[in-house]
Amino acid sequence: MVITSSQELLLQIGQVAAKSQVPIKTIRYYEELGLVKSAGRTEGKFRLFAPETIARIAFIKRLQKLGLSLQEIAEILAVYDRGLAPCAEIKQQLEHQILEIDRRITELMTLRSEISELLEDWTPQPQAIAGDICPIL
Repeated sequence: MVITSSQELLLQIGQVAAKSQVPIKTIRYYEELGLVKSAGRTEGKFRLFAPETIARIAFIKRLQKLGLSLQEIAEILAVYDRGLAPCAEIKQQLEHQILEIDRRITELMTLRSEISELLEDWTPQPQAIAGDICPIL
C-alpha cells in the first residue's frame, strides 16, 4: 500500500489483482479499455489504484457473467462516471440479454432436432465409397 499526500491509501496492481482475484494482465487490459483508471505510478513504475477499484472490477466481472460485453459494460460505467445511476441502462441490457438467450435456445433446439433425426436414420456403410468421407452426411 502507498500513502499519497492526501493520505488516501493506494494499492499496487499486484494487490488489486490479489484482492479482486483477477490477473494483472486483465487489470491492465481493463485500464487500456478505460474500464478502470490508475491513480498514478510508484517510483518503481508500478500502477497504483484507489481501493474502490476492487469493487469496480467485481462489478465488471458480475456483468460479464451475466453475458454483457466489455463494450456494453464500458457504456454503463460511462453513465456511472458522469455521476448518474446506470440502473436503467443495466436493466435494458439484461432484457436484451434475455431475448438473445431465448433466440439461442431456439437455434439450439432446432439443431438438436436436426441431429436427432440424422441419428435416427443412421445406417453405417459396410465399406468406404471413393470420394465420400461419410456417405450418411
